[in-house]
Amino acid sequence: MGINSALAGQVFPPSPVYEVGREKIAEFATAIGSADPAHTDPDAARALGHPDVVAPPTFTVIVAQRAEAQVFDDPAAGVDFSRLVHGEERFTHHRPVVAGDRLISTLHVETAREVGGNGILTTRVEIATEDGEQVATVRSTVVIRGEDQ
Repeated sequence: MGINSALAGQVFPPSPVYEVGREKIAEFATAIGSADPAHTDPDAARALGHPDVVAPPTFTVIVAQRAEAQVFDDPAAGVDFSRLVHGEERFTHHRPVVAGDRLISTLHVETAREVGGNGILTTRVEIATEDGEQVATVRSTVVIRGEDQ
């Protein structure tokens, strides 16, 4: 089964709220090898003008992947994780993510098509606070290798 091209253009319901905590930010910073004190020390973050500890820029991938699961976990989508290769990911930040943020993400499927026997899926996840303030946009392209690949 190939990628379901009927996914292209679909917009999925907003995700449940993702509450950003200091511990989550600190764990992510450690995982990516960042020693920036703004990720773990509220005073250091406040000295930079943030209301609390600030997340590394790629932290939004956590929120985006939760939204993308709506497609990736649906058997009708045709996404075979054993054949998935990450093609590209781009982040556009409208403002930093800080501890205490309550984020909602909305998944948009921009493309879902077959090219050269491979499935190509491009998604856009719009991340905002539950009050509607735009925080980030995460675009991701994955390739699902065809059976002959």
